[in-house]
Parts: sequence; structure tokens; C-alpha cells
Amino acid sequence: MGLEKIVGVMRDNLTVRRVYGEPVEKDGVVIIPAASVIGGGGGGHGSEQGKEGEGGGFLLAARPVGAYVVKGGDVRWVPAVDVTFLGVVFAIMAASIHRRRRSRPGSDRSR
Repeated sequence: MGLEKIVGVMRDNLTVRRVYGEPVEKDGVVIIPAASVIGGGGGGHGSEQGKEGEGGGFLLAARPVGAYVVKGGDVRWVPAVDVTFLGVVFAIMAASIHRRRRSRPGSDRSR
């Protein structure tokens, strides 16, 4: 894939459509999902010993962050709860507390 095509694909994918999903309406309530989107890329072109080449790539990552809920003219933000992230934070905190308790001077490690 040439650099021009890679840049074109990246440009087409890094749009507001990736951040805000299609609104969903039911029983007079409209929900507009939102996501955090991160993207980037790079490429290059070069020649060596009479041969030319080019290449590149890009990364696009998205995760849900919440939704706007529109009801009766009122708009409110409802954040998404990332259970995986909360689990990782809890595990790191528990391991850190356990490590501190074990490394305290004078602690009985034979228990």
C-alpha cells in the first residue's frame, strides 16, 4: 500500500463519526454514544542501490466513554463504567498494599 493510500485511509478513519455514534431514539429518549479515539501513523520513502520503496502504517484505537441522553429537552451525560480498567486499578492497589506490608521493618514474615 502506497503512502498516499495510507494517508487517505487514515484521514477517512479519523473523523468525528468515530467519536460520536449514530443517535438511537426510543420512547422519546435519544441516546448519542461517545468514545475516546486515538490515532496516529507514519510512513517513509527511500531508495538504495537503485531500488525504491515506500511504506507505512497507522493505528486507530477507540473505547466507549459514555453517552449523551436527551429527554424532554434536557441533556445529561452518562459516563460508561470500564469494569476492566477498574479491576486493573484494584489489583495494582491490592498488590502494592500487600508488598508494603511485607517489606515493613520488624514485620513477621512467618505468618
